[in-house]
Amino acid sequence: MNKNQLQRRNFIKKSAAAGIFVSSLPFHNYANILKNDSQIKLGLVTYLWAKEWTNEEIIKNCEKSGIQGVELRSTHAHGVEITMSKKERKEVKKRYKNSNVKLVGLGSAEEFDQKDPVLVRKAIENTKAFIRLSHDVGGSGVKVRPNHLHDDIPHEKTIEQIGKALNEVAAYGADFGQEIRLEVHGRGTQNPEVLKQILDVADNSNVGACWNCNKEDLEGKGFEYNFNLLKNRLGKTIHTRELNRTDYPYPELLSSLTRMDYDGWLLLECHTHPADILKAMKDQKINFNNMIKKYS
Repeated sequence: MNKNQLQRRNFIKKSAAAGIFVSSLPFHNYANILKNDSQIKLGLVTYLWAKEWTNEEIIKNCEKSGIQGVELRSTHAHGVEITMSKKERKEVKKRYKNSNVKLVGLGSAEEFDQKDPVLVRKAIENTKAFIRLSHDVGGSGVKVRPNHLHDDIPHEKTIEQIGKALNEVAAYGADFGQEIRLEVHGRGTQNPEVLKQILDVADNSNVGACWNCNKEDLEGKGFEYNFNLLKNRLGKTIHTRELNRTDYPYPELLSSLTRMDYDGWLLLECHTHPADILKAMKDQKINFNNMIKKYS
């Protein structure tokens, strides 16, 4: 090894240890920095950062950034929807299978809290269609969400309604090898105590909570208490914002997950609008690896 090569290797090691963003490095060197031995994997939700990308662009940018997987959000430009033909589904499955990016699952916008029973039934049937779609394209689960506790309906009634709907779609999903991922989301329903009440009704083991890193996680008795309410029902996906933000206890989250040997996905669902999304993805991958090393 010549002097220049030695200096470059030392620079890379020091940069990674310090958390310096080195997204300008050639990929073969950059990829070495991205390695870690954790069971937890970093992925991307296509809700904002990738909403305008095709599947080819998603794969290309995830591979360049070292991000390992993706949850494809319905209604976005990549167009993985329940209306797809069998041929189109096979093409999507093949595209991801032949890449270094895992198709973790699909993010539906189906909601089971609605007042009209006809709309609830439609949401259930649409979720079943997403289950079939996720199976066909190579995913392992479908994200759903509660969205409201209604002021003019007893909360207990809405909670029971959501839970029963979840049990139905979870039983259906099990036949296709698809987990139902209940996002901690919505007015009233993103309170972890309410989510636990829903999961107490939705006792099918194929329903997992998708922790969502909300400000409500810090309220009441605090993060540790709220996390412990749901930790035994966590599914294989967790949604996060940027991991270097200081308004959420990401160190505590990573530490808690590693202590429980969590082997699922942290999926970036970032709400900012960076000028260079690819660079932001690379930066988040470095943040993730540094945190895993520190807190595991």
